[in-house]
This record gives sequence, structure tokens and C-alpha cells, in this order.
Amino acid sequence: MAFLYNIFITLLTFGMKVFALINDKTKKGVEGRRQSLDNVKSAFSATDRIIWMHAASLGEYEQGLSVLEKLKEKFPHHKVLVTFFSPSGYENVIKKKNIADVICYLPFDKKNTVREFVSQFNTELFFTVKYDYWYNLLAELKSKGTKIYVISALFYERQSFFTSYGKWFVKQLQKDVDWFFHQTQFSLALAKSVGLIKSSVTGDTRFDRVKQLRERNNHVDFIADFKGDHKALVFGSSWQAEEKIAEVVSRKNNMVKLIIAPHDLKRVEHLKSIFPDALLYSQIQNAQPLINAKVLIIDSIGLLSKLYSYADAAVVGGGFHDAGLHNILEAATFGVPVIFGNHYKKNPEADDLIAANGGKSFPDEYTAAEFVLFLMNEDNHEELTEMSQNAREFVDGKPDSTQMILQKILS
Repeated sequence: MAFLYNIFITLLTFGMKVFALINDKTKKGVEGRRQSLDNVKSAFSATDRIIWMHAASLGEYEQGLSVLEKLKEKFPHHKVLVTFFSPSGYENVIKKKNIADVICYLPFDKKNTVREFVSQFNTELFFTVKYDYWYNLLAELKSKGTKIYVISALFYERQSFFTSYGKWFVKQLQKDVDWFFHQTQFSLALAKSVGLIKSSVTGDTRFDRVKQLRERNNHVDFIADFKGDHKALVFGSSWQAEEKIAEVVSRKNNMVKLIIAPHDLKRVEHLKSIFPDALLYSQIQNAQPLINAKVLIIDSIGLLSKLYSYADAAVVGGGFHDAGLHNILEAATFGVPVIFGNHYKKNPEADDLIAANGGKSFPDEYTAAEFVLFLMNEDNHEELTEMSQNAREFVDGKPDSTQMILQKILS
């Protein structure tokens, strides 16, 4: 099976290089990987003690960050490496201030490539987040005596581990991973059903992260002026379906202020065609034009989690198709009811928020729009208040996952 796995990696590498010729996102990942070895060579020596976090993309990075920060506090003289598989994660994080000494793409999981990369430094502790596993990487790290963990692990029934051909990889995980920290009891049960018994439930570390959001300064220039005395509906990481909801709400309720932060800034031009009278955040010079404006398009990055602190309700994107639901907890932590689509099989927190009546999902944008209009109606203030309280209490009721994980790692 190891032979077949290595053939798969060779084909994956070749396929991504070919696809990079026609896809800009894949091209960034392929070109970025060519620089990864040079990045670590210039920053680390073979004797440097490294704490290494790997995240597939931005969401996994956010899940692991609270653990990484606490480990850095505990071991201030260790250096920190953060790797990504996805360009979207890398591109978003590399631009921000970060505790990592190096942020780079994870090399393709070829034996020789991984061996050369890992040999440049001394990894004392490695953890991957959620479910991004690479056999040659884990095997090479374990051969060096590295402690290996999986943070916020999430197993689900359709993973390859629960197939006949996946048994080989399970044996590698049994050998290489020191401990799995699971998000849910269901994930733990699945892991133990295939023999991954070095496991415990510690919850989702994102709850720790979003609780911290309340403690910072969440002021965003001009947003309070735009909102005024009106209710504000924030569309976070919106796609086409969420924009359709915004269009319906704008047409049927003139009193609600809409703040739209698209998942990709390339959608700004399209949004302007839907809302020709909308203001662009980057073009605001003073508060004067905000009084009568009804739609504000956020054409800047890095503001969304702060914008939720101004919201009376939020519509979070990604759930009306298979791209994946974006982060609903950043809104819920501020006591904001969250509305989203029903495509979220890898987001157990969505089911939990719905059960707590702090959020609702819908099969299509039209039924979602009707509920948003109901919630924003002044006659339904009690329902809005109840959902707001439930969303806040849902986040508050989660355990300190980071502390539980740290206790186990340091024991």
C-alpha cells in the first residue's frame, strides 16, 4: 500500500502542476512550494528546536492558533513553523502579523522531498489540525522522535479510514500519532472503532478563539455611523446565494441596513451591479453619505470578525453549495443569530447551534430570505432577542479546549 500511496502522490503532484497552467490558485500553491525549502533553510538551523503546526487552509489555522500561541508562551525560546496546503490559507495568513518564524507551503508528500525539508531543523512537537494527514511526513517526523498530535480532530464515516484500502493508513496513524484530540464524541467513537485508541474529546478550539474576539477592540471606522438607529444585517463571506438573500431583503425591508463582505473581492463588481446605490467601504471619506445609504459593500479584507459585533443578525456564506460553510462562530460569539444553508456535513457546530436555537439553516436562499425578513421585522423583536441570547450562551457553554489539550501535551 505504501507503494500505491507514493504513486498517488506522484500523480497528485503532476496533476497540480498541469492544472496550475490554467488555474491561478493552484499556480500559487505550486510556485510557493518551490520556495518552502529555501524559506526554512534561511530561518532555521539543524539544532533549532521547532514547534510546527500544519493546517490545510485558513479555517484549520484558526482552529489551531490558540494552541500554538499557548505553546509559544510555554516555550518562548522555541521557533515556530506554520505550513499550509491551500493557497487560500497561506495568502490570508502571510499578510498578517504572526508568531511564526516561518510560514510556507507544505512540500508535496514525496519521500525524498519531505526528508530533505524535515532535516533542516529539529521538530520537537508537530500537530496537524482537523484531518490533513500525510503519510511520508508523519513517518519521517516520527523517525526523528517528534511528538505528533492532531488538534480538533474530526472523523466522519466517508473518510478513507473506514474502507478496506484505508486500513493501511490507519495502522500508520496508530504508530505515528501520539494523541488525537477530538471535537465530538461521534468522532472519538469512529476513531476507536478502527483502533485509534490514543484519543480523547476536548471539543473545538475555535470556541476558545472566538471568545477572545470579544476582548479586543472591535471598532471599525464608519460602521456605527452607517448603522445609526437601524438594525444591521451582516452577510459574511457571501457567495451568490447569500447575495440573492440580500437582494430580497433590500427590496422588501427598507429599514434594515445591509453590510456585505463577499468571500472573494472579485465579487465586488458584481455586487455593485446588483446594488448600484451601495457604498464601497474603501471609498468612504466621512460619515455624511452614510446616513441615507442602505447597503455597504466591504471591499477590504480582515474586517469581517469585527463587523459581526455590529450585527443584529448574520447570514454566513458557503452553506448553499458544496464549497463549505464559512465560520459561523465568529458571529455567534457576539450574540448574533446566524442563518446559513444546509450543506455543512463537516461542521458539527452548525447542528449544535441550530439545536440551541441560536441559528437556522435552509435548503435554499428563498426560504432563508423569508426567515431573515421575519427576524428583522419589528413585530418579532422577542424572537430576535431569544436567538441572540441563545447564540451567546451556546459559545459561552463550551469548555476551554485549548487548556485541556495543553494539559495532555505537557503531562
